[in-house]
Amino acid sequence: MELRHLEYFVAVAEELSFTGAARRLHVVQSGVSATIRALEKELDATLFERSSQRVSLTDAGAALLPEAHAALDAVRAARDAVRGNQGTLRGAIDIGAMTAVAVMDLPALLRRFRTNHPGVAIRLRVSPTGSAGLAQALVAGELDAAFLSLAGRTPGGLTVRQLTSYPMVLLVPTGHRLASRRRVALHELEDEEFVDFPPGSASRDLVDQAFTTAGVRRRVSVEADIASAAAYVRCGLGITLLPEFAVPDTPDLSVLAVGDETLRWTLSIATSSTRRPSAPLRALLELADAYASTAPEEPDLHDLGSGDRKSATDHKE
Repeated sequence: MELRHLEYFVAVAEELSFTGAARRLHVVQSGVSATIRALEKELDATLFERSSQRVSLTDAGAALLPEAHAALDAVRAARDAVRGNQGTLRGAIDIGAMTAVAVMDLPALLRRFRTNHPGVAIRLRVSPTGSAGLAQALVAGELDAAFLSLAGRTPGGLTVRQLTSYPMVLLVPTGHRLASRRRVALHELEDEEFVDFPPGSASRDLVDQAFTTAGVRRRVSVEADIASAAAYVRCGLGITLLPEFAVPDTPDLSVLAVGDETLRWTLSIATSSTRRPSAPLRALLELADAYASTAPEEPDLHDLGSGDRKSATDHKE
């Protein structure tokens, strides 16, 4: 068994496509197919179920995948050790992010990383399924690190480092019965209709947990994304809880603090807790830690390079 066999196997397993794997590996598809057939012959096992519509892992393939990742990680660690001894980092790092990380200047962070480590290629994936999709990709070994927001317990198989956090605030129309208040308790919201995000998003999970813990039932009448929630509130379709950074600066909406101190949205960088971090990943984590140590608890949006408050709502959890 050659290292190339495992590299090709992992590519097909993650892409679930021979064509996609060939594109990722920059080789012809016939070469990928031949390599997988050779590996299956050597192992005397079928690793993939193939049809004209789909490719899927067999039980044998699913059993091989974590071992293949471990073997490739070990080889990468050996290369890192030699390159580190030579005083330079090389290789690649796969990073995931939400559609827009409005509360930090991710492009500037990655530019600084590339300036410090020009020999490391960065492959950035933006997740259309938000933090949940990024967490799944990390567990599956498709990413080395991800900038995401998680509510509640850390998913199994992940290590999470918090970078910054913001309180959740209540957004109501100016004519609402609570508009003149500065602070509100959760039990005062039981009869309200809410605009919220789809189940599974970090903010939705966070708010659901807080209301459940408080023993307060609530009704979600509109499910929207973080960029449009305020518009539905403005039209009187409900009230919403948003991270403070995502509140638009408009005169027809009132912002209230919430008495529950646990309602805080967090931005974190997550990595696999079962895979040994590569030297480039360790360097990225050091840079992220430096950002966290210098970022204010509730930083000004302009200081983080996110533009005005309206542009800060361009964010997918």
